[in-house]
Amino acid sequence: MKNIQKAQSDLVNDTCNDCGSFVDVGAIIDEHDTVLELELNGENCEQLASEVIEKAQQRFDGVTAQTQFEGQNAKVSLTFSFSAEKMIFQLENGL
Repeated sequence: MKNIQKAQSDLVNDTCNDCGSFVDVGAIIDEHDTVLELELNGENCEQLASEVIEKAQQRFDGVTAQTQFEGQNAKVSLTFSFSAEKMIFQLENGL
């Protein structure tokens, strides 16, 4: 166990002998990571983009969105107020 602890990054605190690893949450979650970028494809990409934006804005206050359409491709950029909101939205919607 001591060799594992010596070899790991300072951002990781691997001290659990029974369950594997414990990682400092701050090493995974960046408080400034509030932008979710999605690429949607297909004939109905505009409708899908609208649905995703509507879901995000209904779920969280202050979500802003930008979209770019090119043929059957859409790029959606959702900006959340907090990184936790972005993560929750991704988990709830399988993104």
